Amino acid sequence: MNVIKNDITFASEGLNCKGWLYVPEGGEPSKKPAIVMAHGFNAVKEMHLKNFAEKFAEAGFAVLVFDYRFIGESEGEPRQHVIPAEQHKDYRNAISWISTHDQVDENRIGIWGTGYSGAHALHLAAIDPRVKVVVAQTPVVNGWKSAQRLMRNDIFQGFVQNLSAYRLARYMGAEHQYVPVVAPEGEVSALPIPEAFEWFTETGNTIAPNWENRITLETMEALLEYSPSSTIERISPTPLLILVAENDMLATADLTIEAFQKAHEPKKLVILPGGHYSAYGEPGLSGFLPPQIEWFKEHL
Repeated sequence: MNVIKNDITFASEGLNCKGWLYVPEGGEPSKKPAIVMAHGFNAVKEMHLKNFAEKFAEAGFAVLVFDYRFIGESEGEPRQHVIPAEQHKDYRNAISWISTHDQVDENRIGIWGTGYSGAHALHLAAIDPRVKVVVAQTPVVNGWKSAQRLMRNDIFQGFVQNLSAYRLARYMGAEHQYVPVVAPEGEVSALPIPEAFEWFTETGNTIAPNWENRITLETMEALLEYSPSSTIERISPTPLLILVAENDMLATADLTIEAFQKAHEPKKLVILPGGHYSAYGEPGLSGFLPPQIEWFKEHL
């Protein structure tokens, strides 16, 4: 099926979010089910999301892919401010925007997320009744526990203390401080694993030149506070698909499986080989993508 892609803009909290809308061409004249998508931790839509969106559209779905405020092509200051509560608002405003589209059935809207946006998808499916199906790919289910996995205990405790000192400094008028998202091994970064450094560096240099390798320190504070697994039991009766990568060092499989077990039916868990970034290109994409298309087709 041929697919039409258009650049779009929608309003969110007084600012403009930029995105792409994919619509299948031809086929039945009736309104189409829709999928709303955004990327993970500080990533921009150019970082391989078309690999999923195009296939979803070819399967018959209207697909909205967007950048959150403060990230990528979207408006907002400070830049690279990755706050879950704000990104939830952008997702919900994206749902509102696409629900008014003349080619979309407002009663058949699903959401898709990956990594950090996989966490958002879990949260939104638990609180927004407009979400009729959810797919969460390698989702972060508990920010505090995930951060503990990435740092030695002494470094983690010092990090928490530094965030408290920074909050006081911000209250006293200090400028926003930033930390690199990724860095060479041994240097300070938000995601201190070689896989993250390689993936962000390569995709930033090749297909996403507008990606910035920095985040506000408030971003890290918000990460520690974020636990979408705490509301996962509320997702039912919305159909839930979670995909796990066996060797994921950021959204570790055991934490995700533990969260999945708390969810109620209808639900499905798919465990696949690879690491956190394996799904975005081959050969991982061929494993991750088919069950997602099947889930959306079955439930939308």
